[in-house]
Amino acid sequence: MLSVFWGENRLETEKAVKRALGTDYEVFEGENLTVADLPSIFQGTSLFGTEKRQILLKELGENKEVWEKIPDYLQTDHDMVIWESKIDKRSVVYKAMVAAGVEMREFPARANPDAKMVFNILDMALRNGPQAVKMVEKIELEQDPYMFFGLLVTQGIKKLEYRAGTREKRLLKELSRLDMQMKTTSVEPWLPWLLLKSFLLRISQLD
Repeated sequence: MLSVFWGENRLETEKAVKRALGTDYEVFEGENLTVADLPSIFQGTSLFGTEKRQILLKELGENKEVWEKIPDYLQTDHDMVIWESKIDKRSVVYKAMVAAGVEMREFPARANPDAKMVFNILDMALRNGPQAVKMVEKIELEQDPYMFFGLLVTQGIKKLEYRAGTREKRLLKELSRLDMQMKTTSVEPWLPWLLLKSFLLRISQLD
């Protein structure tokens, strides 16, 4: 089965890739492929002799020669996902995929969080961590976690400027700790929100 995923929301796209292929799959970068590689990818068996393969093809559209040949290989026995940043819906390749019944899914960018909403969640977290987590769970599927974190930092700095007490200073230290975690985390799409929720629970215990 062949699927095509594209869009600016990389976290949701990656979730969809893992639902389609699992966690153990082959990856081919479009820029490294030639037309001669396509038969072995779409029709060949794996190195381990198994008949069905799980394959992720990334940014084939950046390789025009290869991209234009994809309609010749739409019927495959393997589980395959083509992951593109963007797709021209007017193109011959796109129309051929749609006509062949290929699963086509777009993952548009998430909305930027609203500053007032983030302020309310931070304020709630300082009083009631579990309740703040519930508030996050209502919006996390539509929001970008890194944008959300950026606004948390802004609100934390504002609190320190308004009142430079012990609690506000500790809040900034926790935000600094969270910043390091967010920067060094793996690509697992669910992990940024897990880190954010853990942060909200921790700051409810600040004195």
